[in-house]
Amino acid sequence: MKILKYIGIIILSVLSFSVMAQVPAPGEPQKEPIAIMNAYAHLGNGEVIENSVITFENGVITNVADATSIRLDLSGYKVIEAEGMHVYPGLIASNTIIGLEEIAAVRATRDQDETGDFNPNVRALIAYNTDSEIIPTTRFNGVLYAQTTPRGGRISGSSSVMDLDAWNWEDAVLKNDEGIHLNWPSKLRYPRWWLGETEWRENEDYDKQYDEVKSFFKDANSYNEIDNLETTNLKLESMKGLFDGAKSLYIHTDRAKEIVQSIQFAMEMGVKKIVLVGGDESYYVRDFLKENNIPVILEETLRLPSRTADPVDMPYQLPNLLHKAGIKVAIGQWGEVMQVRNLPFSVGTAASYGLGKEEALKMVTLNAAEIMGVDDKIGSLEEGKIASIVVSQGDILDMEGNQPEYVFVEGRQVNLEAHQQRLYKKFKEKFDQK
Repeated sequence: MKILKYIGIIILSVLSFSVMAQVPAPGEPQKEPIAIMNAYAHLGNGEVIENSVITFENGVITNVADATSIRLDLSGYKVIEAEGMHVYPGLIASNTIIGLEEIAAVRATRDQDETGDFNPNVRALIAYNTDSEIIPTTRFNGVLYAQTTPRGGRISGSSSVMDLDAWNWEDAVLKNDEGIHLNWPSKLRYPRWWLGETEWRENEDYDKQYDEVKSFFKDANSYNEIDNLETTNLKLESMKGLFDGAKSLYIHTDRAKEIVQSIQFAMEMGVKKIVLVGGDESYYVRDFLKENNIPVILEETLRLPSRTADPVDMPYQLPNLLHKAGIKVAIGQWGEVMQVRNLPFSVGTAASYGLGKEEALKMVTLNAAEIMGVDDKIGSLEEGKIASIVVSQGDILDMEGNQPEYVFVEGRQVNLEAHQQRLYKKFKEKFDQK
């Protein structure tokens, strides 16, 4: 009997540990109207209200106003006194694999890359894992939405905009299959360090790769013009939205000549909406980008420049340089997936290099929402938009100030605990006992 008792204790211990290790459940649906009072509101569109009142009901913002010039009847409201705090729209992470990869070193947890070169029919959203341990760590830094994007091949597939507090991918999706991602072939290849190479080398397959892309787009164009199809080609069917403006073509490339060539190619093929992703050398073709109204999603700023001839702080300066040229810019975070939580600090660095805090904030709020076509729902604190809101003790773009006190996604209050907090409590209790 004692043995059975001990076995039972062990089983209960294991079960209790596994329960503690679970990802927090999504927040409960909003049950009562909520008012956030007297906070410094950063609206996400470049405007600020120093003493604000923000109300929301049934997951939708109902008022955003100056608390000193408006009087509202807040009887029946849950009132959050946020004097001295800062309020922001939920930040948007562009071009990420969050929800598609858990541990980079474990192949079974990587689901962002399909076999083959041309996979426009691959949909990132159906592989999106809402139980990822990385998602809660991202939310408690204020990132509430992500453009979940496939990787690999020449055409990787389609991305979708997901919220980061949901039971499953059907609940999480805000806009499905909003864009197709094309990895433009490069004329140069990286040095093979394992062979002792230090210089870039010519890509001898470039012409072949270009012809393959051109052939595929021509087939897609021809398929799009057929009225009565007898059979459906899933790959070409997925491309149809590019030619009527329903989807964006995200072109991933960095070098100046390839930026120009790839965008000219897409326009010749009849693509209506084009977005440049990466664009390390986009500053050198800024006039071309401005003339053709091409928005740019830049890589995170906290990195070294890709060109040895560039100043070491070029990644910090680039968002402001493009902004001053009149180009719409968003800043993404697409290195290691766990780094997505550092998105606000990457943006904060850009803010300090001439951009300013409010313009920098736009690059992960309204600008990103406009590029993805969801600015009618998220991206700024405005009446009628979804109540996805971050209330922080300080400046969300600063490592010390970024201390979210309240986070709401579609009006639901989000649990801000993740495994970092659980580990902190675990070891704190250990040392408190001594």
